[in-house]
Amino acid sequence: MNLWLRVLHLIVASFFRAKLDPVKDVSRLSFRVWPHDLDTSLHLNNGRYWTLMDLGRTDIMLRSGLWRPIFRNGWVPVVSAGQIRFRRELKLFQAFTLETRIVTWFEGQVVMEHRLISRTRDGKPVLNAIALVRAGLYDRKAREFVPMNRLLQELGTHADAPQATAEVEAFLASEEVMKRAA
Repeated sequence: MNLWLRVLHLIVASFFRAKLDPVKDVSRLSFRVWPHDLDTSLHLNNGRYWTLMDLGRTDIMLRSGLWRPIFRNGWVPVVSAGQIRFRRELKLFQAFTLETRIVTWFEGQVVMEHRLISRTRDGKPVLNAIALVRAGLYDRKAREFVPMNRLLQELGTHADAPQATAEVEAFLASEEVMKRAA
């Protein structure tokens, strides 16, 4: 149930937050670790990280206006791969920020980066986890992923894909190996 409350809060808050350019801007969402987020080690459950990252991607879709063509065309957001690196635990009642951004794209897929960041007592940022996710919008009628140039056109913009960093290239290469192994 707690996810649904967070989703509802995200939707309502999106009406009062600034519009977001998905090509250039970073979504920043503030959270706190609640008792229902904990695992048996009494820190944020590893599955909860992925659930919160869904909210980061949803925030980008809502605040960029991409939700309109998604509903109009019946597209479905699909995550095809993800990789996470946990660095520091998040403990009960600890506040943190989820930063989500698109780092590159190709054909009908985007690669997004998620960072969970908390603060030390003196205010210095601490990277708690970082993840890369490969995702796209699937057009059920056309039975294919929606090309990025079409998505940008729906948003009334044009941009070239940023150059993929070494870690993004490694993530995509690893994902291709996993895809062939299945």
